[in-house]
Amino acid sequence: MLKEILSMTGRHGLFKLVSQGKNMLIVESLVDGKRIPAYTKDKVVSLGDIAIFTDTADVPLAKVLESVKTKENGALCSIDPKADNDKLRKYLGEILPNYDRDRVYPSDIRKLLSWYNILINAQITQFVAEEIKEEAVPE
Repeated sequence: MLKEILSMTGRHGLFKLVSQGKNMLIVESLVDGKRIPAYTKDKVVSLGDIAIFTDTADVPLAKVLESVKTKENGALCSIDPKADNDKLRKYLGEILPNYDRDRVYPSDIRKLLSWYNILINAQITQFVAEEIKEEAVPE
């Protein structure tokens, strides 16, 4: 699901991919629903391609968002994304205890919490793709 949700440098909020053209994407804002073009010069990143640094391995953003959803019981984030740096680090430590404190900056945590709130407000709550389990068919 997060593969279709995009972040664009220089634009506030998140966008859903609507269509693709030859030299552009058509995206729809999750905040206000307006559709705009994203050209090849714009830096566009899929949320499905983002990961958070930890001490052992990178954790996909989808799993981190799922942890936030579990902690918040599916509601909006209980901490303000504009809170001070110590509160943000403590909060992420509760969600992802082994996150790399040297490479994950408070601005990254702010962005994570803002994105989570935008996704929840847009009723996008399925962060981790459910694996389709095929039942063995007796022959």
